[in-house]
Amino acid sequence: MKISLVVPVFNEEATIPIFYKTVREFEELKPYEVEIVFINDGSKDATESLINALAVSDPLVVPLSFTRNFGKEPALFAGLDHATGDAVIPIDVDLQDPIEVIPHLIEKWQAGADMVLAKRSDRSTDGRMKRKTAEWFYKLHNKISNPKIEENVGDFRLMSREVVENIKLMPERNLFMKGVLSWVGGKTDVVKYARAERVAGDSKFNGWKLWNLALEGITSFSTFPLRIWTYIGLAVAGVAFLYGAWMIFDTLAFGNAVRGYPSLLVSILFLGGIQLIGIGVLGEYIGRIYIETKARPKYILKRKNSVK
Repeated sequence: MKISLVVPVFNEEATIPIFYKTVREFEELKPYEVEIVFINDGSKDATESLINALAVSDPLVVPLSFTRNFGKEPALFAGLDHATGDAVIPIDVDLQDPIEVIPHLIEKWQAGADMVLAKRSDRSTDGRMKRKTAEWFYKLHNKISNPKIEENVGDFRLMSREVVENIKLMPERNLFMKGVLSWVGGKTDVVKYARAERVAGDSKFNGWKLWNLALEGITSFSTFPLRIWTYIGLAVAGVAFLYGAWMIFDTLAFGNAVRGYPSLLVSILFLGGIQLIGIGVLGEYIGRIYIETKARPKYILKRKNSVK
């Protein structure tokens, strides 16, 4: 039985040797043929030479290198494109997702699950702000988007070959893999685990990248941000109508003069701000449509002159 590990890497020269050694020495994985697909996402350090060297000595190591930094989501997709295992497991190279969990994922898969999620039962290794913002994101996403995504589940999971083939059929360029992996459906099971500290190096994901990923997730699977502006427009029109009616009544009933300049200024600024926000949301969706219509490849690989 062949198991493929999909491992995106970006400037991870310190962690790759540790990850490889840990996987190959883990006794519970030795009964399986374990393929390791490394995807080098435009690294500037020795990452590319390291994964190429491992591939020379180990035929079960598949080294893929992008021509530039395309991002983690395209890297994951590239790994799924090139993984050949009966089951495929995306996993981070920093070993925060312990490989000791993998046998439990395999066990659930062999029991009949199409996808086995690895759910974090403890996020104490993340900062308080990251935990809180993640909690807000999951609540917002699951309230306005379809399909729902399991809380505290990252990319670490097991997928059957059938699930992987279904994912590979999806043509979109704007990728939010957590949503994509949930969208394909199938019988799902869960394994809980405690996330560990990084074995070496620093995280390459910062707050800005996480914010953009959250926007990607919401706009990829929900039209609610567009629909809400219909209701905002109705609410603003209703307030304006009531305010206008009050001014007429106040003038006719009590003889109070209408304060023209302050009322006009506040109304213009308020409506201008609302319109700019609405245009921004609309522009976000139009921009994504523009990117999709160009149908550029999700990624480009070095040497093999291969694109997907």
